[in-house]
Amino acid sequence: MAVQRIVIENCAIATVDAGDTEYASGHIVVADNRIESVGPGKAPENLENVVRRIDGTGHLATPGLVNTHHHFYQWITRGLATDHNLFDWLVALYPTWARIDEQMAYAAAQGSLAMMARGGVTTAMDHHYVFPKGSGDLSGAIIRAARETGVRFTLARGSMDRSEKDGGLPPDFAVETLEGALAATEATVDEHHDASFDAMTQVAVAPCSPFSVSTELMKQGAELARRKGVRLHTHGSETVEEEQFCKELFGMGPTDYFESTGWLGEDVWMAHCVHMNDSDIAAFARTRTGVAHCPSSNARLAAGIARVPDMLAAGVPVGLGVDGTASNESGELHTELRNALLINRLGAHREAALNARQALRLGTYGGAQVLGRSGQIGSLEAGKLADLVLWKLDTLAHASIADPVTALVFGAAAPVTLSLVNGKPVVEDSRLLNVDEDAIARSTRVEAQRLARIAAQA
Repeated sequence: MAVQRIVIENCAIATVDAGDTEYASGHIVVADNRIESVGPGKAPENLENVVRRIDGTGHLATPGLVNTHHHFYQWITRGLATDHNLFDWLVALYPTWARIDEQMAYAAAQGSLAMMARGGVTTAMDHHYVFPKGSGDLSGAIIRAARETGVRFTLARGSMDRSEKDGGLPPDFAVETLEGALAATEATVDEHHDASFDAMTQVAVAPCSPFSVSTELMKQGAELARRKGVRLHTHGSETVEEEQFCKELFGMGPTDYFESTGWLGEDVWMAHCVHMNDSDIAAFARTRTGVAHCPSSNARLAAGIARVPDMLAAGVPVGLGVDGTASNESGELHTELRNALLINRLGAHREAALNARQALRLGTYGGAQVLGRSGQIGSLEAGKLADLVLWKLDTLAHASIADPVTALVFGAAAPVTLSLVNGKPVVEDSRLLNVDEDAIARSTRVEAQRLARIAAQA
């Protein structure tokens, strides 16, 4: 079958390549699921099999956004415990989360994915770690929702085996056994992980956090991931309480604990990493351990300001994360570009903390690095997968901002005129093409109400 081409012309382009190449007016040619060419001016003449030609006047083209940390199931518990810190928030919500089932997980995944996709996310991930007994095939339901939405997806198959009786936070009935968690995680990798260049679904091994899993689960989880050739993900250094917990329980801080369990390395990324000292950052840089920076959730839970400028200066790979929608109710990643920039300017580096292009890099190439896919996605370059977004910047919201990257990052959330994933349109004119977002809104409302009733009766 002949190659089919999509041509986009007359748009500003931020490639986010190694040289941050940009074009005030340029073109992108997509051939099937790959980027064939990117450059200034019009596309080459006499291209064959052009099935669509798009005039991008008034738009900025960027790589698709890459989300590096999320908890989809929390979509159906939004707006609860709004004035709590992390530990109190977890204690308040675990009893409800522990009663989710397959239909709830599917609906919540649909809602989370739809909200991200319509805002320019082309690669999503979900760290799902709550597997109540008898709840059904939760991992399969989440993956099915991602496939239907049309986005590229990494499932971080989470687990917990440290419950309240062992000094952890989750209720006893909400955790798995060590053996059960490892077996289920391996089965999920075997069934769903695709290691190919253009994979749409990948799986990572992801015990939840130091305060909800045993040391054995951490160690054996790392061994499992490396035996299977997949990545590792967990929460790390999110709050001062977590640091105190690690010192009391393990006699060391979180970073030293992670290193002792095999959890530093270029195949690992951690969510949050708010409370990192110089030696922690140096350890992450030395081992190329990645970080998922979640500015809105960190602020919502009063966790603090992560030292992102220092991490970047040291060479730590950093991407952006929405985090769960029970601690970031908007559920959008494109607004995290702005929030990352603004919140980091409240830190020690002030106005020199981040600029607009650094923020865009965090949300695109940085996320691809963290997920281990920077060779395939995260920048607009010939040979890479055709995951890209066309942002509309000629409306009232942005029209007087001359620089398009500044408009995208500093300005109001920009409408998405077109989002391609693997060369296929997923969003056009701010509407999802593969799923009915109004139906999803209705179903997530129903499942949220059902979960609330079940939790109230328990």
